Amino acid sequence: MAGRPRDERTRATILRRAADIASKDGLEGLTIGRLAADLRVSKSGLFGYFGSKEELQLATLRTASAVYLDEVVQPALAVAPGLRRLWRLCDAWLNYSERRVFPGGCFFFTVAAEFDARPGPVREAVAAASLDWTRLVTRTIEDARQLGDLVETTDADQLAYELIALLEMANGTSLLHDDPAAYRRARTAILARLRAAATAPLSFDVER
Repeated sequence: MAGRPRDERTRATILRRAADIASKDGLEGLTIGRLAADLRVSKSGLFGYFGSKEELQLATLRTASAVYLDEVVQPALAVAPGLRRLWRLCDAWLNYSERRVFPGGCFFFTVAAEFDARPGPVREAVAAASLDWTRLVTRTIEDARQLGDLVETTDADQLAYELIALLEMANGTSLLHDDPAAYRRARTAILARLRAAATAPLSFDVER
C-alpha cells in the first residue's frame, strides 16, 4: 500500500508526457518504446501500467480531458451563466491553444483529425469528447438566450457550430503558418458574432 501513491504519480507523469507527444504526433505515434526512451525508464516498467497500445491511448485521452477541463471548462463555469460565460468559454479555449498547454496546440483537434475515419474504441472516445464539448457550448448559448442576453431567435446549434469553427481555425492556422495573429482574428470574429446576436451592447472586448 505504501508504494501506491508513488505509482499513481508515476503513471500521471507518463500520461501527461504521452498527451504532449500525441498533441503533435497523434495517438498512433505513441508507443511503449518511445515513451520509455523519452522518460528514460524501462519498457518492462511501462508495461506494468499499460497492457496494450489501445489502453495507453485511452488513458492518454482521459488525461487530456482532465487538462482540458481545468484549462477551458472550469474557468468558464466560474462565471455566471449568460453571454459573459459564453465569451469566457471561447476565450479560455483560445488561451489554452495559444499558450500551448499541449505543445501541438489543441490535443483534441489533432486526434479528431487522426481518428475521424477509423472505427474502434479510441475513435468512439474521441467522438464522445468532441460531442461533450459541442453540447457544452450549445448549452451555454441556450442559457444565454433564455436569460435574455441573446435574441430570442438565436439558433444555439448553429451559433455553436460557428464559434467552434472559429476556434479550430485559429488553432490550425497558428500551427500551420506559425501565425499568432490567428488568435486575435478569432477573438475579433467571435465578438462580432456575439454582438450580432446580443440583445444589448457587450460590456467586454478583445483583451489581447
